[in-house]
Amino acid sequence: MYYVYIIYSEAFARFYVGTSQDPWLRLEKHNTSKFNTYTSKYRPWVLKAVFLAGTTRSDTEQIEKFIKKQKSKTLILKMIDPSFVLSGKLAQLVRVPHVRD
Repeated sequence: MYYVYIIYSEAFARFYVGTSQDPWLRLEKHNTSKFNTYTSKYRPWVLKAVFLAGTTRSDTEQIEKFIKKQKSKTLILKMIDPSFVLSGKLAQLVRVPHVRD
């Protein structure tokens, strides 16, 4: 299964949307990678939302690209709100509960 996840850097007030088969492990990599990447500049990151997106990487990446193409912080804020009901192209996403620190 593939997931779309949203992480947040409180120190820099930045969101990042990504895809992974294991978003919890991916979060750990965002916070510890030794490489100079976009996310390495804004550490630490916290997981704000995880959505089950599908069984194929390509389908999940299409959803990720759709979210990023919107360039909308408002959309991301709605997506991380557990009471918000996704609709339209995002309706196929299923919110995955996760444990926060």
